[in-house]
Amino acid sequence: MELPDFHIPHAEKIEWMIETNGWALEPVPADPEATPPTPAYAYSIGLPDAVDFPDVAVFGLTPVASNGLVGLVADACRGGTDIPLGVELVGLLDNDLRCVFAPIDLDRWGAWFATATAWYRGDLKPMVQLLYPDRNGFLPYETGFEQRLVHAQPVIGTL
Repeated sequence: MELPDFHIPHAEKIEWMIETNGWALEPVPADPEATPPTPAYAYSIGLPDAVDFPDVAVFGLTPVASNGLVGLVADACRGGTDIPLGVELVGLLDNDLRCVFAPIDLDRWGAWFATATAWYRGDLKPMVQLLYPDRNGFLPYETGFEQRLVHAQPVIGTL
């Protein structure tokens, strides 16, 4: 028995996710050949229009985990939560773990978000990096952050 071909053009997948959820998640695989090597990351497309919050980039997690975090942000915004940028927050993540939504300088880092650039027709919307702690509770910019994770969760957001 031959399986049906479910190949859908990428732009149509993004459009379907936005129509279904209000936003899409774009996973980007790690590129160990790049100089410097880039980690795996994922980012949202459509959050500014869906919930009036910047698109969110998450580094070092699987696409499923990143999707869960971005969904948490979207649900919080839909529920009326005002999420400040550039400051440590407690209460969004489980176990009172701290996190920060750090604004990303798109003039410097915009090339990392090519699908969003295409979706927004060259006019990228504001984007933030969700910085989350290691298993000991340290954020990636703090002394004590687990060194083996530094490359998996680089800080490209502005603190």
